[in-house]
Amino acid sequence: MKETAELRAQLKDESQRLARSWMRHEAAWLRDYLVAGVEDPRINLQSVLTRHFLTRTVARDQFERLMEQECRFAAVMNWLLKLAGQAAGAEDLRVVLRALERGADNAEGTQVPAFVGQTFAQLRAGDKEWGGRNYIEEFLGGARWIEGHVQPYGPSLSVFRDLWQAALSPLTARLSRPTVLEPACGSANDYRFLEAYGLARLVDYSGFDLCAKNIDNARALFPGVQFEVGNAFAIDAPDAGFDVCFVHDLFEHLSLAGLETAVREVCRVTSQSLCVHFFNLDDIPEHIVRPVDEYHWNTLSLGRMLELFAAHGFSGQVVHVGTFLRRQVGCTETHNPNAWTFVLRG
Repeated sequence: MKETAELRAQLKDESQRLARSWMRHEAAWLRDYLVAGVEDPRINLQSVLTRHFLTRTVARDQFERLMEQECRFAAVMNWLLKLAGQAAGAEDLRVVLRALERGADNAEGTQVPAFVGQTFAQLRAGDKEWGGRNYIEEFLGGARWIEGHVQPYGPSLSVFRDLWQAALSPLTARLSRPTVLEPACGSANDYRFLEAYGLARLVDYSGFDLCAKNIDNARALFPGVQFEVGNAFAIDAPDAGFDVCFVHDLFEHLSLAGLETAVREVCRVTSQSLCVHFFNLDDIPEHIVRPVDEYHWNTLSLGRMLELFAAHGFSGQVVHVGTFLRRQVGCTETHNPNAWTFVLRG
C-alpha cells in the first residue's frame, strides 16, 4: 500500500483515537487487565506459546517435553478455574478430588473430562520430571471459601513458573542476546511472566504501546527495561532491527488500512521470526469490519492474513488454539473458538 498524504492523515487520526480509547481507563485497571482468569499468562495458551517461541529462540528444541506438559497444565488449570467459578463452596471441589482419587469420571453430577483424569493419574504417580507436585490435588484440596466465593489455591497456578526457573537457570545469557520486540505490550502484561519464568534475562527485550499509562505502569514494574510510547503504524526502529517479534491481540482493533500498515511495519523491523496471536480470526474469505467507538473489533480472514504476511516475506506455522488443545491434550473446550496463533519466519 502506497503511503499517501491522505493515508498518513488517516493513520494519524486512527492512532489518536486508539490512544484515547485506552487513556480513558484508570492506570490501576490497565495494570491488572489481561493478567487474570482465562487471560492469566500463566495458563493462557497463547501466552504460553509466546514463551515457548522465545525459549526455542534461545535454546532450540532443548525443552520440548516440558513445553508439552505446560500446554496440558494450561488446559487443566483453565478447566479447574471454571469449575471453581461455578462451585457453591469449597466442598464442591473436594468432591471432584475424591472422584479423581477413585478414578471416576463423574463427581456427583459434575463430569470430569478424560484429559483431567489422565493428568491426575500421571501426577499422582509422582513423576519426578514435574517436580513431584500434583497441581490438581493442590488446587482442589487447597481452595478456600472466602466471602461467598471459592478462592483457588494460588501456588498451584505457578507450578510451571518454578519448573521453568529451574530449567532455564543453567543457561548462560549470550554475549549478544536475541533482540525481541513486543508491539502493544500493555502494562508489561506478558513481560512480567517472561521475567518471572527466568526467560527475560536470556533476551534483549523492547516493548512499546500507544497508551502512556500502560508504559508508565510497565516502567514502574520494571525500571530497567526498554518500554516506550510508540505506534505500530510507524515503528521507531531500523529495517531488520530486531531478531524476533511477538504480538498479542492487536490487529483486530485496526482499520483495514491500519492493519496493512501495522503488518508491514512489524515485518519490516523483524529479521528472523514472528509469533502473532489473534483473538478473532476465522477461516472466512474476507475480513469482517466492525468499528466500535474509537477503535475496531474486526473478524479477520485467515487466508487474507496469511497472504498479507507472505507479501512481506513471512510464512510458516498456523495454530488454531482449539484444535491444538484437542489434538495435543484431548481438551474439547476452549473459551475462544476464534483464537489463532501464527509462527512465521522471514
